[in-house]
Amino acid sequence: MDNKRIIIKRLSQHQVTITQILADSALQLKISKAIETIIQCFKNGGSVYFCGNGGSAADAQHLAAEFSGRFYFDRPGLPSEALHCNTSYLTAVANDYSYDIIYARLISSIGKTGDILIGLSTSGNSVNIVKAFDTCKEKGIQTIAFTGETGGKMKDNADILLNVPSTDTPRIQESHITIGHIICELVEETLFGKNK
Repeated sequence: MDNKRIIIKRLSQHQVTITQILADSALQLKISKAIETIIQCFKNGGSVYFCGNGGSAADAQHLAAEFSGRFYFDRPGLPSEALHCNTSYLTAVANDYSYDIIYARLISSIGKTGDILIGLSTSGNSVNIVKAFDTCKEKGIQTIAFTGETGGKMKDNADILLNVPSTDTPRIQESHITIGHIICELVEETLFGKNK
């Protein structure tokens, strides 16, 4: 097997996706809007929740930890959590009701007006996130969707759509983490001052 050829190919594909994001001023404006929305949420005493499935659940948990822990420097934690972290809740609701409502049911019980739910889905079609976003609309919770190129069904019910210009799941997830890290850095810097 020619490992080097595959390594170069995948790195080149990653580079192409990042280059497309670099050239997409509309997407950059939406990222900036997401940053401003999150900053305002935290300033107003709100919480930022994350959700996803599979690799996107791991990315959701990763980004929530950057807010609640720290990113570049020591500062107070910010109220942020990934909704899938309570496995007893997750398995009970999935078993007793449906996997499709795991996030909608939880955000309905803990979310409040002024909070934010960030949903990560490479296809944009994850039913449990779409249903959670519908619940957020009813409760006055803002929504930010991290998706792939088309935005899927989440395109129509997200307040802010961050759709990475790719249809390749690994490249989309890599870009979600890159965009998420930029958001975390600028939120932290704005709220606490750089390198305090």
